[in-house]
Amino acid sequence: MGPYRSRAYRSLAYRTRLHRSLPRWAGCALALSLLAACAAPTATTPSPTLAPPPLAAGMARVWFLRQADPPGGNIYAAVPTVYVDRAPLVQIAQGTAFFHDFPPGRYRLSAQAFGTYAGQHDILHLDAGTQTYVQVIAVANWELGSPVGGWSFAVLPMSADLAGQYLPTLADLGPR
Repeated sequence: MGPYRSRAYRSLAYRTRLHRSLPRWAGCALALSLLAACAAPTATTPSPTLAPPPLAAGMARVWFLRQADPPGGNIYAAVPTVYVDRAPLVQIAQGTAFFHDFPPGRYRLSAQAFGTYAGQHDILHLDAGTQTYVQVIAVANWELGSPVGGWSFAVLPMSADLAGQYLPTLADLGPR
């Protein structure tokens, strides 16, 4: 037959050589590593729910949440800085939550852009004794109404009911 052997024979010969060169445990190890890669990674372990300190008289509390993002790109690994009135407050990693107490007033909240800046910000009007929830989330710039491409982080308001469902799943960083 020589060099004109059938394609099926060549394929069978290749598989036989490959089978002989790999130990049996290598196939199991490969299958287990593929299954482990498919499992959802946990960014941070949620901390036990601790009662936050009581709100001081004449202050308003703002909770900042960043949900654990599904894997999907480098933007999710970013740790953006949260800005209050254009001054940096703190960085927030995925899967974490913290709170900050403010005197009553009007505040401009924004987050550091990774990629192209879209100019997104949110204005909060805080009254004494209130608790407000905002989420820091990666958003495609076109979803924010920007004509430029890329991604940015947005600070968006969140309902207390929805925040209450997410807070137990996030690592509580406490006051910042």
